Amino acid sequence: MTTWRIAVGSTRRPKLNAVSDAILALGPLLGGDITLTASGYEVESGVNHTPFSRHELMRGARQRAEAVAKLVYSLREEAKFFVGLEGGLDVVPENGGQRVFLESWAYVSDGRYGHFGCSGSVEVPGVLAEAVLVGGKELAVAVDEFAGTEGVRDAQGAWGVLTRNHITRQESFERAVVAAFAPFYNRKLYQGDAAAKA
Repeated sequence: MTTWRIAVGSTRRPKLNAVSDAILALGPLLGGDITLTASGYEVESGVNHTPFSRHELMRGARQRAEAVAKLVYSLREEAKFFVGLEGGLDVVPENGGQRVFLESWAYVSDGRYGHFGCSGSVEVPGVLAEAVLVGGKELAVAVDEFAGTEGVRDAQGAWGVLTRNHITRQESFERAVVAAFAPFYNRKLYQGDAAAKA
């Protein structure tokens, strides 16, 4: 059996657990008798603490993956894949107003090619969105105040609060990771895709 290490650009429990859970079934899909293990590293995203757009979320995820790759190489360690995760808000204009959605994004790279995956979206209540977008509060702080919770970032997350735990922060990142890995475990469909080689 071959073991491949995956370096994750975060040490936060929900993010690291999301990657660990997502990769359980991916080893055989990547090439037979392969076991995947995840190791977390603390790196910066290079974007706002709470991103306000899909573009910023994607940039943060990609920059985390690139930063963890640099760190792993500088430590003279090895990893087969590098994963960056970013959660935040996407503000969408709609009918003369706006709707705000919570999203979780992943970027997976093998050091040459990289791919994005997204969890989907859940609409954010107006009062909570305003506290973050206008009031300047960090999303986790605003959610704790809004819902009367404490430490939501390392527990069920805003996802869990908004969906009454039908989808947790960890589960949203897990879906994003599985989606971002698709071009690696489903290579036949992605062969020759110019975007897949960016």
